[in-house]
Amino acid sequence: MCVVGGGTMGGGIAHLFAWKGFDVTLVEAGRALADKARAAIAANMDRQVAKGVLTAADKDAALGRLKTATSVAEAAGFEFAVEAVPERLDAKTAVFKELDAHGAPGAIFATNTSSLPIAGIAAAVKDPARVIGMHFMNPVPVMKLVEIIRGPKTSEATAAATRALALRLGKTPAVANDSPGFVSNRVLMPMINEAVECLREGVAAKEDIDTIMRLGMAHPMGPLQLADYIGLDVCLAIMEVLDRGFGGVKYKPSELLRKMVADGKLGVKTGAGFYDYPKKS
Repeated sequence: MCVVGGGTMGGGIAHLFAWKGFDVTLVEAGRALADKARAAIAANMDRQVAKGVLTAADKDAALGRLKTATSVAEAAGFEFAVEAVPERLDAKTAVFKELDAHGAPGAIFATNTSSLPIAGIAAAVKDPARVIGMHFMNPVPVMKLVEIIRGPKTSEATAAATRALALRLGKTPAVANDSPGFVSNRVLMPMINEAVECLREGVAAKEDIDTIMRLGMAHPMGPLQLADYIGLDVCLAIMEVLDRGFGGVKYKPSELLRKMVADGKLGVKTGAGFYDYPKKS
């Protein structure tokens, strides 16, 4: 396995692969970032050991299957790759050109994109039939869903192999066709955006908006708190993809969301969003 990008999602995917018995190379942009990603995975595995999910021996074995690298070339010969770099089409297509050059014959190239078109990403490789969306949920080792997105040229063999992999990882695959936001974010992000609009218009306080959705709709987390955990910049980027793809008032990003991102209030990762978060969070 090859995972490109060692942030929250990429690190979680590499963690999952190593935990479930796969040899995996995690590729980051530099040695310091690669070491940081490996340390984060080790710390998360320590938490699994503390909870009894893993034994100490299981953890050591999993970390033994995990290598880090600073270029895709160091992972040459991989059979399955997942790209998990930031949500920019140019960044993703650059990665896919590298994957295309270094994968084993017949290797499958998956993207963890949460909203960008699979067709646009697949255009970067010689055989787009081997490109598919594999959208994991955060935190990757815990959440059961993998949203599998078929591009217009994705082959049946690629889709079947990706679904089988998800099952082997202990996940529940659900398949969507290529469309802005797919299913998960086409439904989720407008709900979050509407909650932000309720706050902007003074319909209710943030705590009450979240309480209504948690208790009234049985959501585990209110939409504003959830947005903070996702990252308000990520929410805005996905809304902009939906807006470009569909247009109309329904997908127009809230001006309050734009303002908060412009002010650097991105949620948990910056310590402030709709709520404040101590650094230890």
